[in-house]
Amino acid sequence: MKFMRVGSFGAEEAVVEIDGRVYAVGAALDGAFLAGGGVERVRAAVAAGELAEVSIDGERLGAPLERPGKIVCIGLNYRDHADETGAAYPEEPVVFMKDPSTVVGPFDEVMVPRASTKTDWEVELGVVIGRTARYLDAPADAAAHIAGYVLSHDVSEREFQLERGGQWDKGKSCETFNPLGPWFVPATEIDDAGSLGLRLWVNGTLMQDGTTANLIFGIDHVVWYLSQFMVLNPGDVINTGTPAGVALGHADPKPYLKEGDVVELEIDGLGRARQVMVQA
Repeated sequence: MKFMRVGSFGAEEAVVEIDGRVYAVGAALDGAFLAGGGVERVRAAVAAGELAEVSIDGERLGAPLERPGKIVCIGLNYRDHADETGAAYPEEPVVFMKDPSTVVGPFDEVMVPRASTKTDWEVELGVVIGRTARYLDAPADAAAHIAGYVLSHDVSEREFQLERGGQWDKGKSCETFNPLGPWFVPATEIDDAGSLGLRLWVNGTLMQDGTTANLIFGIDHVVWYLSQFMVLNPGDVINTGTPAGVALGHADPKPYLKEGDVVELEIDGLGRARQVMVQA
């Protein structure tokens, strides 16, 4: 079961693919849909033959979710990524926010910001919240609040992030800096989100090849932890961190992204995406 949104930017319509057949959903893929049991209603409607089958051949794929209320990111959350950057493993999750307006589709262009010389890539597992989470008692409570998962590209500008005042958000929130998709996959469709392979290529060269088994703070821990500091609402996305292989971790000269570069990325069970870099 894979949810997608197809059509021109800002006018996407929701569809679902089940057993190789695609159906019109007829509802927005947003927090209200997730909180209101939309996934199960769609599953039942398909089983009952109530949804129209459609073709999406040739259609643009947008981000599989309507714009999230917020995108919360976890930094330095893979052991191998911390190792490559020379950072100590954090004692608690490193938390920063990303502007939700950065969300674009999985095959849309990504803009290299003006004056940027250090635009970097980061393949990440995105966790989608399906039920309001506040002050959860324990990590074991997190699963009931997770609607599903999505492939997320946490594009980053390292100079803006690390050398321009020491505040991460502005290196993460440039226009088009969070492609999502191609699919939103319900949690019930993923056997073990804690052992998914993540891979990313730049111009055909494999740069990242990791697994969520290498997370410092696991998915349930992150959701529980964040709920102690903020309310997580249905439709919010958590970018859970990136494995080793980013440009920042390479020896000099570091292969930062430039106009014309092509980034491809995938996560087991969550599909594959491709973005061409263009100059803003």
